[in-house]
Amino acid sequence: MRTGALAAVSIVAAGLGAAAVLVIGSLAGWIGDDGGVRAVVVPTVQADSGAASPAVVPLLGNGFDPAQIYANRSQGVVTIYSYFPNGQRAQGSGFIVSEEGHILTNSHVVTNSGGDETTVRGADRVYVAFHDGDRIPGTIVGWDLFNDTGLVKVDPDDHAISPVPLGNSSRVVVGEPVAAIGSPFGQESSLAVGVVSATERSIDSLTSAYDVSDAIQIDAPINHGNSGGPLFDARGRVIGINAQIRSDSGNAEGVGFAIPINSARRSMEQLISTGKVAYAYVGVTTQDVTPAISRRYGLGAPRGALIQSVVEGAPAERAGLQGSSNQEIFNGVPINVGGDLIVGFAGRKVERAADIARIVTDSLLPGQTVSVTVLRRGTGKRETVRVRLTERPVNPTR
Repeated sequence: MRTGALAAVSIVAAGLGAAAVLVIGSLAGWIGDDGGVRAVVVPTVQADSGAASPAVVPLLGNGFDPAQIYANRSQGVVTIYSYFPNGQRAQGSGFIVSEEGHILTNSHVVTNSGGDETTVRGADRVYVAFHDGDRIPGTIVGWDLFNDTGLVKVDPDDHAISPVPLGNSSRVVVGEPVAAIGSPFGQESSLAVGVVSATERSIDSLTSAYDVSDAIQIDAPINHGNSGGPLFDARGRVIGINAQIRSDSGNAEGVGFAIPINSARRSMEQLISTGKVAYAYVGVTTQDVTPAISRRYGLGAPRGALIQSVVEGAPAERAGLQGSSNQEIFNGVPINVGGDLIVGFAGRKVERAADIARIVTDSLLPGQTVSVTVLRRGTGKRETVRVRLTERPVNPTR
C-alpha cells in the first residue's frame, strides 16, 4: 500500500539490459518513509564480524584508501553476461564469495524479472568475465526475487578465483566511506567511491511485489551495469550488493541503493542448501505512528506500526488482528485510523512499520508461531495474540 504521493521519480535497475523502470510516489525520505510498508511477511565465506564503531570509521584521507581496496579486491569482482531465449541480453556485475566458485549478483541480472513477462525464467546461458578479461561459462544456482539476489557458480578449475570477504551490514553507519566496483555501461572493473547516505531504507523491489528492507543508500555513482557488484567498506569487506538508482533521468544522480549483505548471505545459504528461499508471511500493511499522530488520535503509545489492512485468509486475519476503517489527513499525510497498533513482534519492540518487515524477513521462518503485542482499536487495551506464520506468497492479495 502506498499513499499520498508527493513526487514522481524512477527506480532504475543498474543492470544493462534489465528492462525495469517503475514510477512511484513517495513521501519524506523518498523511500520507505511514506507511512506504510507492504504486506509482510552450506559452504560460504565466513563473515568478518569485526566492524568499526561510528567513532573510529576511517575517513577520506585518514585510512580510507580506494586505490588499496581496488588493488586487493578487484580480482574478485566479475562481469556477468546473460542471454535469454527471446534474444534479449543483460549485463551486470558480481563478486566471488567462495572457493567453490559461488558468485553473488542481483536476480534481475540473471533472470527476466523486472520486465513485462509474468513468468520468471533464468537466462539459458550465462558467461562470467574476470578482471583479466578471460570469460568462462557459469551456471545459475538460483535466485531470490524478494531480495533481488542471484547466485551463479563457475568451475574453479576453469579460472583462478579470488573470493572477497563479507562484512556485517547491520553495523553500517551513515557517513562512512564506501567503494563500489563493477561494470557500468559495460566498462569492466570500474571503481566509484562515496559515503553511506542512509541506512535501513525500505525500497521498492525491482523483482517482486514486496519492499526490500534495510537497503543501504549511497551517493557513489551507480549506473547501468553496476547491478550485482559489491559495495565495500573502508576495510575492503562487502557490506552490500549494488542494485538500483533513484533518478529522474535514468542516470546516476547521487542516490543509489544496495541490498544489505546480511540478507543476501541468508538468501545465498538457502539457495546453496535447498535451491530456494523461503520467507515468513504475516499479511498486513502498516503505517508509522509518531508521537504527534498518537496524541491526535489517542492511540495509547507514542510509536508503533498501525495496521492499515489485513489480507484475507492471511495469518494476521486468522489471529484476529484488525485493520483500519477511516482515512484522514494529518499534517498533510494520509493516515488510516481505527486499526490495531502493533508495539511488539516476536519479543522485539516495534516503533515503526519497517520494524515488522525487518523482523519477519531477517529473523523468522514459515511455520513459526510468534507473539504479537497490540493496542486494540477503539479501546487501547493491550493484548498479546499468537500468530502462526506461513510462507510468503509470490502475489499477495491486497
